[in-house]
Formats: sequence, C-alpha cells, structure tokens
Amino acid sequence: MGIQIYNTLTRKKETFRPIEEGKVKMYVCGPTVYNYIHIGNARPAIVFDTVRNYLQYRGYDVKFVSNFTDVDDKLIKAARELGEDVPTIADRFIQAYFEDVEALGCKKADVHPRVMENMNLIIEFIQALIEKGMAYESGGDVYYRTRGFKEYGKLSHQSIDELRVGARIEVDERKQDALDFTLWKAAKEGEISWDSPWGKGRPGWHIECSAMAKKYLGDTIDIHAGGQDLAFPHHENEIAQTEALTEKPFANYWMHNGYININNEKMSKSLGNFIQVHDIIKHHDPAVLRFFILSVHYRNPINYSEELLESTKISLDRLRTTYENLKHRQTASTNITHNDSDWFEKIGELHSMFEEAMDDDFNTANAISVLFELSKLGNYYLLEKVTSDAVIEAFLNEFRILFDVLGIQLEVEQTLDAIVEKLIEERNRARKERNFTRSDEIRDELKAMNIILEDTAQGTRWKRG
Repeated sequence: MGIQIYNTLTRKKETFRPIEEGKVKMYVCGPTVYNYIHIGNARPAIVFDTVRNYLQYRGYDVKFVSNFTDVDDKLIKAARELGEDVPTIADRFIQAYFEDVEALGCKKADVHPRVMENMNLIIEFIQALIEKGMAYESGGDVYYRTRGFKEYGKLSHQSIDELRVGARIEVDERKQDALDFTLWKAAKEGEISWDSPWGKGRPGWHIECSAMAKKYLGDTIDIHAGGQDLAFPHHENEIAQTEALTEKPFANYWMHNGYININNEKMSKSLGNFIQVHDIIKHHDPAVLRFFILSVHYRNPINYSEELLESTKISLDRLRTTYENLKHRQTASTNITHNDSDWFEKIGELHSMFEEAMDDDFNTANAISVLFELSKLGNYYLLEKVTSDAVIEAFLNEFRILFDVLGIQLEVEQTLDAIVEKLIEERNRARKERNFTRSDEIRDELKAMNIILEDTAQGTRWKRG
C-alpha cells in the first residue's frame, strides 16, 4: 500500500505518490525569529524532521526547505524595545533557533531561506499578480483580490461567503473587499523598509512563503507542512497567491500538526504560559522532549506538564537501559545456541510493525509502542542462560535503526566530573579493603547526585538516575 498521508486539502488519507519518482520536495513553514522558540514551535520542527527521516529511510531523496521570517511586526517591535536593528535581532534568534532544535535532534533543512535575502523575488511575485489582475495597489499598500480566486477556502473547507474576518485579516478602508489581504505594506516612519514599484515598504506575511517555495522547489511541490494554526489564513492565502500566478496546484499534500496545551490549558500570551525550549533543555535531556512529542500522533493535541515529562524520561530510560544491558551481555555471549532463527524472526516481525505504523500517516505513537515491545523481547532474551552474539547484534541494530528514524539519541555520553570520578575510585578502594560502611556511604552520596551504581561481575557500572 505504501506510505499513507492525511491530506488536509482532501481531509482523508491518501497514498503518497511523489511528483518525481524517488524524490520528495517538502516545504515547512519556519518561525518568526523575534524570540526564543516555545514548545509549540518545537512540535512542527520535531514532527516534520521525523517525517523527513522516515522518507529518507524509505529511500526517497528529500529536498527539505524551511524558511525564517526575519522581518515582521513582531521583529520591529522587539528591535524597538531592545534598541537594536531588525537584522541584529533576526540573526540572534536564528542562531538560538538552530541551537535549540539541533539539541532536539533536528537536522538543518537543505535550504533555510530568509525573507530579507529574497526581497527582489517577492516584489517580482507581487508585480506578476498585479499584472494578472489578482492584486492592486492602494495608498502604497498592495492587496490580493481574494474573491478573484474561485477556489479560495478549499484548504480550510470554508465558503468565501462564510468566512469571518479573523485576527490576521486586516479591515481597512483602502481595501476593495474586507477579505482582501496584504501583499505589501507601506513603510511607517522609522521602520525598516525596501524600495518597490509602490514605494518603500515590506512584504506581507503570506507572500513570503509563496515566493520562496516557488524559488527553491518549483511551481508544484509534494508536501507543504506546518502547525494547525497556519492552515487558515496563512496556507489558504499561500494557495491563492501561488495558484493564481502559476495556474498549477501548489502542493499535492498538506500536513498540519496539532496544538500543545500547557497543564490542560491552551497556550496563549494572555495566560502567560508560553514555555520556551531554551528553558526546558536547561533542566531536561532534550531527547526526552522529542520522545514526549513523538509519543502522540502528530495530528492530535498534546498536553504538556512537568509531571508528564518526568514520566516520559522514565520510559525512555527503560529503553536505553535494555539497550545498554544487551551491549553488556554481548561481551559474555557464548554463541552455543540453537534457536537463533526464532529470535531473528521475532525481531523481523517487530521491524515490520514499526514500518506499518510509520506508513500509516507517520504514526510515531504506535511506532514507539513497537520500541517497547522490542525492549520487552530483548529483556526476555537476556534471561536466556546462553546467548548468541549475532542475536544480540540484531537486537542492538534494530534499536539503532528505529531510534535513528525517530531522531532520538540512543546512547548517552556519560561524562563524570572530577568529584564523581574520585568518589567512585574511593568506593572501589573501600570495597577492596572491606570497608563496607564507607562503600555504602559513597553509594548514597552518588545517589544524591543522581548517579546510580550497579555492581556486576565485570565491575561497577553506573547510570544517571
């Protein structure tokens, strides 16, 4: 059956068929870089990075483009408040974005276009829409003739006559119709601006992605993705602009991830519950946050809380512990076994189940449940009196493959500071001298530092608690 994708455009799952066999052109709307990203911004970054991983795992050559909105009302406001210019603010938070999402296991896009770098292209796009009669200039602004695009509303499944004037649709007497949206904004005094045929100004939000997607991926792309909040009006407007110009479908598959709630409340500025990734990863393993987000199907809402994140950490640790125990046992395997094929078959079945889950609209929640089944099977194998190096390697390899697809770090580099190293050495000496009182004291000290010791026949092992 192949990969199935839930297409927001048709509101059903469809078999994925790329425009060009073996290749995928994918555009994901990136952030407006006026601050550190919050957990809501992290979800599309993680989700669509995982989608790309799986497509590549399936053998597709993926060209992945994700933009930065580096000029916007929010950036201008931030620059004014901080007494800096807009490019400085943008550069700072683009760097911060990369640091945060790379910590979360996300790879960079093939191209990260910026609005400021593509201003001429955006102006040309707007001019072409004017020439086609789909846009008009008014008082230095340029507006899109929304009613001129007969299919407007096809993504959000709304009739144009039923559309409410939303927060991002400006009501302005200069408009010919209240539903017309801005392509170019005339500059206000003191604002960053660029020369254009309509005077100094800057682009509207929606036109930016249309122009950059067309430049880097062509008239029609395979997948366009982003958060659920972007479906209307942003993506709806992108479709209207692009298809009016090219007279071709803009994207064949539209993917949107669900919202994140904070302690059962909608994340909003008024509630002051925007949690920044920058702060989360100071106190938590970033892999735990990624694991948490992927534990829910991308289209479903997620409820975030510290308690749930702690619970997720325990779950991820269980998987990592099984992996480490298998590695440890591998060195002691005798290879005097007769049922290796049975175990290979069981591992193969779980591999197929993982692919089935991911083929079904990238269902990472079900894929992760397969990981726990793999862990359970691995633990059963560890109970065997004799083990095979080949079987253990098959287990380890399966863990590596599945974790890699999900973009989650499997092996954690454990770096002890000098104090901890000293304590472990001291404890080893105390045990040799049969000073068990001191040995137990040191164990308790290390436990308080979140270091758990395991005494084995092969020596003392440790892990983070």
